[in-house]
Amino acid sequence: MNRSAKGGARSSLHSLDEGILIHPPHQGVCGQHGTEEQRVTSGELAESPGGTGVSGPISESEVASDALSVVGRLNITYEAWRKPRDRATGDGTGSGKAAGEDGQEEKGNQMSKEERGWNSSLSEKPVRSRLRRLVDWINLTGAKKVHSLIDKVYKRKNLEIAWERVKANRGSGGVDGQNLEAFEAQLEQQLDRLQRELKADTYQPLSVRQHPIPKRDKPGEYRMLGIPTIYDRVCQQALLNRLEPIFEPVFDDASFGYRRGRSTKDALRKVWNEIQGGSEWIVDADLRDFFGSVDHEKLLTLVAQRVADGRVLRLIEAMLKAGSYSKGRLFPTERGTPQGGVVSPLLSNILLTPFDREMRLKGYRLTRYADDWVVTCKSAAEARAAVDAARRILKQLGVELHPQKTRIVHVQHGFEFLGYKIKRGQKKHYLPESKIRSGIRPGALYAYPREKSIRRFMDQVRQRTKRTVPLKTKELIEELNPLLRGWGEYYKRAHVRLLFNRLDRWIIRRIWSHRLKHWRNAGWKRWPARVLYREHGLVNLVRLIPSLASRTP
Repeated sequence: MNRSAKGGARSSLHSLDEGILIHPPHQGVCGQHGTEEQRVTSGELAESPGGTGVSGPISESEVASDALSVVGRLNITYEAWRKPRDRATGDGTGSGKAAGEDGQEEKGNQMSKEERGWNSSLSEKPVRSRLRRLVDWINLTGAKKVHSLIDKVYKRKNLEIAWERVKANRGSGGVDGQNLEAFEAQLEQQLDRLQRELKADTYQPLSVRQHPIPKRDKPGEYRMLGIPTIYDRVCQQALLNRLEPIFEPVFDDASFGYRRGRSTKDALRKVWNEIQGGSEWIVDADLRDFFGSVDHEKLLTLVAQRVADGRVLRLIEAMLKAGSYSKGRLFPTERGTPQGGVVSPLLSNILLTPFDREMRLKGYRLTRYADDWVVTCKSAAEARAAVDAARRILKQLGVELHPQKTRIVHVQHGFEFLGYKIKRGQKKHYLPESKIRSGIRPGALYAYPREKSIRRFMDQVRQRTKRTVPLKTKELIEELNPLLRGWGEYYKRAHVRLLFNRLDRWIIRRIWSHRLKHWRNAGWKRWPARVLYREHGLVNLVRLIPSLASRTP
């Protein structure tokens, strides 16, 4: 893709099977071709008390309101978006011509609004309730682009903030072998060098170091993590500090991944409320090798809708095409973003924002966290239509659905999302409801850690409590507590009372076994549970549950 430093980015048209939906950033919206009418349905997104970032229902009054010309709101149609622009340019017919253009024709045909009215046959236009190009969702109101951004990126204060965040995230070094301690020892020289290279437009990132991570459910298979150098991570963080405020207002309310003020709990709460509202057919979907299959051309075209600084666009392109290094070989990067790069999560959200908005505009209740997403539906037919619509939109963005991880299921059979198994109970209760203290009822909805998460947690505990680990009991507990606290805090609000109780007793047995070198032992005499919890500070999973936190073990 050829790019100029002043004029932003230029790219060729992308001719796709579904029509030309991604255009170069310098081209405007084509008003000559009609599109199939898409009407906004009032599909409710259940409200989330106490949660953040949960979208509300799309009402008819919101769609027609002129006040919703704010970037980032989905509740706007093409018609409501176009009229304020037409009034501003002086073209009441919706043609989009600037005021004063073709002036002789205007003099002969000029009429007052009172004489013809907005609803008269003279001003009628075909109703287009969505934008024709997916790329237009990134700049819905035609806001002014950011033209000078690179000087904010290499500003010394911004580089210092970027270094502090990279240091706080810790992590290992890249292909140059430099770690955080070595970088910090030469901090002033490194930041001066980075500032000079960015200012002179001579910065070139090094290849990322490939680090294989075993897949949890597929023994022998690995996921490649791309680790940039510390120097490159500081540069990416400095760029992220400037891009995030620009694109955050554009992102849709259905997106929860890698966004400040939003978490997995908010996404789960939204899905939970929608199921409680009657949407019990679930499209449980995942994207095939998303971080490894991102189309660079389409991604840069989307970024250029808000950023017109050619040097920033070239910087992003250099990061995307830096290549990877593994086993003594250098591999070029034609597609994808490094899974492990600082700026990769933001770029992934930019690419998938048109998908979020198109699905929401069609009336589907979408909830997405990174490349993992679900759609709650009222019927199986609606769920099948949602899968077909998602497949078409994603194809135009250069992304594919994962065939093995995409399915349609009823909530009675359960589905997995963000580490939880969500299901509607079917077992009969033999006790009367008045004697069930937990308040659970037959057929109630419940959430539970999925089996893979439980097995992985137990494997990690086994690894840390091997009998050959040369640690004393107190040191062993200090090593174990961060794992117990992190896992317990994530699942503490699910239906885990019995599970946590069983795991607590098993963990104590593991500690006894480590100390006495036998599974069957008398550890309960020398180190009873109260000693481990009170004197050694062992984390008690059951006490993390909010309703039981005040009770003593």
